[in-house]
Amino acid sequence: MLKEFREFAMRGNVVDMAVGIIIGAAFGKIVSSLVNDVLMPPLGLVLGGMDFSRFAVTLKEAAGDAPAVTLRYGQFIQHALDFVIVALAVFLLIKGMNRLRRKAAEAPAAPPAPPRQEVLLEEIRDLLKSRG
Repeated sequence: MLKEFREFAMRGNVVDMAVGIIIGAAFGKIVSSLVNDVLMPPLGLVLGGMDFSRFAVTLKEAAGDAPAVTLRYGQFIQHALDFVIVALAVFLLIKGMNRLRRKAAEAPAAPPAPPRQEVLLEEIRDLLKSRG
């Protein structure tokens, strides 16, 4: 069982997937920082100094040890922007890969094979040369 697991874990697909997940997590942090630290402050400034992360509606006030119940739609806006940026980046990456793949497919193909008659004539010529 251990041998089977090792074979499974070392397959190219599994290793590629692990690398993709690690890079994706790092990319997610970069995008979150872009949204939270670069895009949202100027957008909040344009909207009168508002910080989107603080947008919330209190559904139930805090009582005793129970915390307040809030609907934090500002966080949702930030996460939605994160998603749009990641989706756009992935789209552009896939579009670029497809363009490269098309260029590789459009590479000049081998010249078409000569017609059968020509091949037979060449064979006859070669036979005649070898005899005489």
